[in-house]
Amino acid sequence: MYRKAADQGHAKAQRHLGFCYDDGEGVPQDKVKAVYWYTKAAEQGDVYAQNCLGVCYENGEGVPQDKAKAVYWYTKAAEQGNEDAQCNLGFCYENGEGVPQDKAKAVYWYTKAAEQGQARAQSNLGCCYYSGEGVPQDKVKAVYWFTKAAEQGQARAQFNLGYCYHNGEGVPQDYAKAIYWYTKAAEQGYKNAILERGRAYLADWQHDQAFKDFNEAIRLDPNKAYAYACRGTMYLMKSQVDQAISDIKMALNLDPNDDLAKSTWQRIPEVYK
Repeated sequence: MYRKAADQGHAKAQRHLGFCYDDGEGVPQDKVKAVYWYTKAAEQGDVYAQNCLGVCYENGEGVPQDKAKAVYWYTKAAEQGNEDAQCNLGFCYENGEGVPQDKAKAVYWYTKAAEQGQARAQSNLGCCYYSGEGVPQDKVKAVYWFTKAAEQGQARAQFNLGYCYHNGEGVPQDYAKAIYWYTKAAEQGYKNAILERGRAYLADWQHDQAFKDFNEAIRLDPNKAYAYACRGTMYLMKSQVDQAISDIKMALNLDPNDDLAKSTWQRIPEVYK
């Protein structure tokens, strides 16, 4: 259906045919043909094809990787108001991919996309405000944008929002809300959320839940020094000194500079070492 219209020069059909080849829907997947049809549509000004073509150039799918060309096509689409292209272009400016790094331009394009509800742009814009990159640092605005993205299910934003509530950054400290958002992120496979949720449980005196999370964090990443340091600290709080020593030694072996492990080691009585 799309082929006939695409052959006749209809941009929308060309774009949809590109989708089909890109995803292998109704035809064998063929990234080269996807690029061919995206290009046909993009050259006619189809904003969605322009963004898709930018993605192909950025990732080297169906065409040799060329981040400058990715920026070219993202810009074409972004200037027409496509929020996904605006976010992608912001990312390129933030990281200096295909264009000289420019944090202010990154914020500009993230803002354009975020205001249209693009969740990844909202999350990235929150990070810019949090760290003060490309914009004056403003953790209240960071929380605002993290919340927008988190409510759309963006896992990184959910984690960051949990972290803000956990530490009282840009918002009053609230362990219950921190745990809520860490859980949302963890349910999407964001592994660091489990460890940080354990820390929030510990701060909220929910020791059993904290211990479970520290165990799970170690199971998911046996090489994470900070997870051993957290669990070792809990063991020491429970006067289980042998287990504390074992975990703290493991943490220091993995990362001799882990501050929590070093401070906990200093608290262990010399007679046990």
